[in-house]
Amino acid sequence: MAKKVVLSGYYGADNFGDEAILETIVQHLKKVNAEITVLSSNPEKTAKTYDVKSISKFEFGKIIKNISKADVLISGGGSLLQDVTSVKSLFYYLFIIFIAQFLKKDVIIFAQGIGPINNKFGKLITKNLLKKCKWVSVRDDKSLFMLRGWGIKTELVCDPLYDLELVGTNTENRVGIQLRNFKTLSEQLLITLANRVAIDFPDKIIEIYSFQDSNDLEVCKHFEALLQSVNPNIKTNVISGKTPKEIVKLMANLEYMIAMRFHAILIALRYGIKTLAINYDYKVETLAQEANLPMLSMNATENYGYLFSRLKNLDRRALLDFANKKHFDWEMFDLLVN
Repeated sequence: MAKKVVLSGYYGADNFGDEAILETIVQHLKKVNAEITVLSSNPEKTAKTYDVKSISKFEFGKIIKNISKADVLISGGGSLLQDVTSVKSLFYYLFIIFIAQFLKKDVIIFAQGIGPINNKFGKLITKNLLKKCKWVSVRDDKSLFMLRGWGIKTELVCDPLYDLELVGTNTENRVGIQLRNFKTLSEQLLITLANRVAIDFPDKIIEIYSFQDSNDLEVCKHFEALLQSVNPNIKTNVISGKTPKEIVKLMANLEYMIAMRFHAILIALRYGIKTLAINYDYKVETLAQEANLPMLSMNATENYGYLFSRLKNLDRRALLDFANKKHFDWEMFDLLVN
């Protein structure tokens, strides 16, 4: 008999990484004929996009009813259990886990990045709830060491998007730039980057990627204006309002990628695209170091000429080899959902 599964995560907000992870989980669950319900901030769109049942992530009566009828709650992926975004967000995801455990359901923590958690009460609740989960998997060493230090049995896994199905590559004369709004993103960095792009890639088409329009689009448009002010003849295009599949298909045509978001870098590596990382977060720094990518800090003090030279001299085969060695291990997941 097919298991009934409820998925909890940052779904329905049109964020590329989270939506692509949701698609990967749903594809895998459908192979075992699981009955899927997704908690979403846009349930109608989620239901239509992934052909699943979806309910509002804030209709707690319906959430309790659906979890009570389910066998398994899957929380993740992404970075849900942290209070840097907001304490409310942390307590929301913890509450969903608590409901499932109270109703005696199996809980899977799926490929998450845990922390930082600065709220003492939030940290205490997180420890207690995670100890009762059937399977806890994290995607980085920092999360692994923290949870093991708490006495929680934890497994380190790679990001599930390493298993995302890709369309064929067709490298063209294009440079991708992926930016997001962030508190440490300075005007100085954007100006310096625009000047360097204009110097190094004056004859290429510059595609500026918004991975979540509510957060990225404004800074992407601003960067396009900066590029045009430096070189009015440079060809630019802001990519927005696209689904994860559409974004991945467009990225297949890139020769270079300059990116902030973790999943923009990951997908670029999957295609063997020469990539320069912008280090706004620990997970980006870790991935760039593992793949031996050049990396900009947020303070814009590096020698950009040197880093762009490193970017151009990257070996595409080495990048592909790195990405192709990564595979998500579904074994424990399958034991719990089959």
